[in-house]
Amino acid sequence: MNEVEGCRLAHTKLRTAVADLTDAQVGSASLLPDWTVGHVLAHIARNADGMSRRINAALRDEVVEQYVGGSQGRAAEIEAGAARSTPEIVADVRSSAERLDSLFATMPEDVWEKPVQTVGGGTHAISMLPFRRWREVEIHLVDLGLGATPADWPTGLIDGALPRLTATLAGRCDQRELMAWALGRGPAPELRPWA
Repeated sequence: MNEVEGCRLAHTKLRTAVADLTDAQVGSASLLPDWTVGHVLAHIARNADGMSRRINAALRDEVVEQYVGGSQGRAAEIEAGAARSTPEIVADVRSSAERLDSLFATMPEDVWEKPVQTVGGGTHAISMLPFRRWREVEIHLVDLGLGATPADWPTGLIDGALPRLTATLAGRCDQRELMAWALGRGPAPELRPWA
């Protein structure tokens, strides 16, 4: 399965997950510290809009930040988004995903290698966005705490994400503890958050 299709299917799962959400569910704690389900959904929507924003800028031969106002703007938009009514949040999640799917499906071939800015200020090609969005949606479907689990992650996602994640392990923990664990000679090390 290609990454654009993986992203589209993840959006389908997301639409199903939010179809019948109640106010109580949206206001309940997610599996992410200090975030409600509404916060996670607002983040998912803003992430899609941030990708669409950068693609549209690239179509104009511009490079823009993912989020207006950088990380502070991102945080403010998530807080504001989480405070909206359940129907507004659900509509936002759906429409932002639909806009991004449409961009991915209709983008001219010559645009895929144009640069977009990362949250950290670097750049990468637009061609990396479908996988990043696919990963984002699948992981946050679990974070919502509404029934999805890591067992639901598609094999193609695991095949693409796991090598990238394992490559970061040595920088996120004590390397000796990591080596001992990898050799079956110690407990799993405590990992610092993934960035």
